[in-house]
Amino acid sequence: MSFFDEADEPRTPPRTETRRRRAVGGGRRPPDRQEIQVRRAVAATALLVVLILIVIGVHSCQVSQRNSSLKDYNNNVSSLIQGSDQTGHQLFTLLSSGGGSGNATNLQAQINEARLGAENQLSRAKGIEVPDEVKPAQQNLLLALQMRRDGIADIAQQIQPALGGAASQDAINQIATDMARFYGSDVVYKGYTLPELASALHSAGIGVGGNNGESFNSGQFLPDVQWLTPSFVATQLHATLPTSTKKPTPGLHGHELNSVSVGGTTLQTGSTNTIPASPPPTFTLSFTNTGQNTESNVGCKVTVSGTSVSGQTTVPQTTAGQQSTCQVTLSSAPTTGSYTVSATVAPVAGEKNTSNNTQSFPVTFQ
Repeated sequence: MSFFDEADEPRTPPRTETRRRRAVGGGRRPPDRQEIQVRRAVAATALLVVLILIVIGVHSCQVSQRNSSLKDYNNNVSSLIQGSDQTGHQLFTLLSSGGGSGNATNLQAQINEARLGAENQLSRAKGIEVPDEVKPAQQNLLLALQMRRDGIADIAQQIQPALGGAASQDAINQIATDMARFYGSDVVYKGYTLPELASALHSAGIGVGGNNGESFNSGQFLPDVQWLTPSFVATQLHATLPTSTKKPTPGLHGHELNSVSVGGTTLQTGSTNTIPASPPPTFTLSFTNTGQNTESNVGCKVTVSGTSVSGQTTVPQTTAGQQSTCQVTLSSAPTTGSYTVSATVAPVAGEKNTSNNTQSFPVTFQ
């Protein structure tokens, strides 16, 4: 190859290394696994804190609601006992007024008004809201109020024979027994209801007593334990008990029970009789003086088999050969169900035939 041929040959320029371009925009490096785990842990911790705060808030609301319910219950109990103590004051004011046999019917009606007050207090107690923590206290409260209601009801039945011309020792003794019910109701309330209520409040962290704590009504229904003594009862009633037993006058003595009715319907001995249980029913006993003498303070009584429910009243006087009636209201409403109800005209002094003094009936109380 000639010199000129070599000069004319084109030359290849030297190759330069191409640089790698950097991504436009300067983007961040994606997070690694450790950073992701840290972020997740922070989020989980935050969620846990939120859940704990929610749980604490819900629990706080529940505690506040429970404490409020316990305080409301205590206030209801105090109100009920205050009303019950006022009923007791009314009762003992009536009993101390006495009044003699001529006032017995009116006094019985007034005592029955007190019984209605006690019945209302018992009904209200059954209707109040009762937190689980104080259910034992509630049971004893109801028992105390029921004992008071039943005692007043029985005194209303006994007051006429107790104030009769020749006061019945049995009636006076029975009234003293009713006073024992009142004493027992005070023991149940103060010895059981209040301690159980105080324990429930303490367990809930609620203060008791002092300037800011919950207070209790520790009232007393029976004003004096002397009322448990029949002689004291007779003195307060201004009743004169018989000091000697007189021989019956000559001639026949006695009564025959003719019929028994409720609400104008005569009861039948051979078939079941259906009677409303509430309010406590009133039985009308129709009977005849079959003797030859005028009789005084004739007792009438109605009993319900298998229960303590009964009623009693007194007819001041019956005349030989004449028919009389008495109305006997049961001391309380019987529990619904089937029973045997017995009505009796009490035997009088000198009465020899008592086979016709009593009638019994199958009764279903509804």
